[in-house]
Amino acid sequence: MREQPAPVLLSGGNPQIAKGNGPEVVEQYLAAMPGWKQAVGRRLDALIVDALPGLHRMVKWNSPFYGPDYSSWFVSFHCMTRYIKVAFPQGTALDPVPPGKSKQKSVRYLDIPESGAFDEALFTRWIEQASRLPAERF
Repeated sequence: MREQPAPVLLSGGNPQIAKGNGPEVVEQYLAAMPGWKQAVGRRLDALIVDALPGLHRMVKWNSPFYGPDYSSWFVSFHCMTRYIKVAFPQGTALDPVPPGKSKQKSVRYLDIPESGAFDEALFTRWIEQASRLPAERF
């Protein structure tokens, strides 16, 4: 069996992973995250999956997405140079509203810095709330 080449890292260290559905594709993304970002990405994935065991995971546009099916999503994250950006497409409907604003009216972000520090309990509440809202269609 031939060894797969290492994924290309795009701007900010975001792994370039082919679009696909399922936990295996998300695992490829997580394994390719560089440095400190990998531990944070794995923690985010674990918190999301633990909170909602039946959800669907996929990679699109070089980011992992989580949703009720493979055609919609309610949370995603992406590697930036100095932080990981978590996106909630219906973020303004969450309580409390995540702090990062967007040009899109309902979208909100949570930026997790290199320290990896974020409120895991609050993040889990956001995930649970987001899963009950209308999912964003691809």
